[in-house]
Amino acid sequence: MDLRVTVVLRNALFVFLLPAAGVVGALVTLVQGRLTHVHVALFLAGFVLTGLGITVGYHRLLTHRSFETHGVVKAVLLILGSMAVQGPVAGWVANHVKHHAYSDRDGDPHSPREGLLHAHWGWLLRFSDVPVERYAATVRRDRVAAWVSDTFVLWVIAGYAIPFLVGGWEGLIWGGLVRQIVVQNVTFSVNSVCHRWGQRPFPTNDQSKNNWIVGLLGLGEGWHNNHHAFPTSAYHGLRWWELDLSGYLIRFLDAAGVAWNVRRPNRLEILRRAS
Repeated sequence: MDLRVTVVLRNALFVFLLPAAGVVGALVTLVQGRLTHVHVALFLAGFVLTGLGITVGYHRLLTHRSFETHGVVKAVLLILGSMAVQGPVAGWVANHVKHHAYSDRDGDPHSPREGLLHAHWGWLLRFSDVPVERYAATVRRDRVAAWVSDTFVLWVIAGYAIPFLVGGWEGLIWGGLVRQIVVQNVTFSVNSVCHRWGQRPFPTNDQSKNNWIVGLLGLGEGWHNNHHAFPTSAYHGLRWWELDLSGYLIRFLDAAGVAWNVRRPNRLEILRRAS
């Protein structure tokens, strides 16, 4: 089968068909009263853990190199990110690096100029050749990252199998499929909502905005204008009231001695950038 068709069909399966099945299953469990505290716990734990895998592992560690850590910690973060079912880490990084290179312009993989729905998930149904060797060569040179990327399917299966083993079919629905739907759409909202609605404390060459709702749901990723102003910062929440759970985790890893070279702008850099 042609590569373009294969990629589009794969994206349709994981972004639309499986989530649709999850919605139907969730409604059935609710109507039949089969949802328990175990299933809710599986959903919440899966949401936080796989969400942090994307925000801390895929995004801040691998894409922007905003801190360094041990191989084991890196592997755990990237495996959790893989369970979020947003693609192998190499492809994810390549798309995001290209997004920063062409943000809100021609060449941006999910440019909001083509519409809110395109920026949210429509771009996944259009084949876009983003060469990993050009935009994510560092991932292929990183043995841990390359291994996790190459074994992506294994971690996707594990992300479904674990909640199934703990909570049965209802566990699979809530801790697997529903969790996947929510995490995916929160990530997609950074690409769409945070380029449409919010505040712009920093002048940037794009339409990135800080959106507090996405900031909360996205574990700190919604402070998107901050991120585009300081893309290599490990912390996206730059003010005390900008809650950033991903940044707090990195701060904890730093304090525990398992993260180092943590990058962040100082107060003077923030003031200069805002002027």
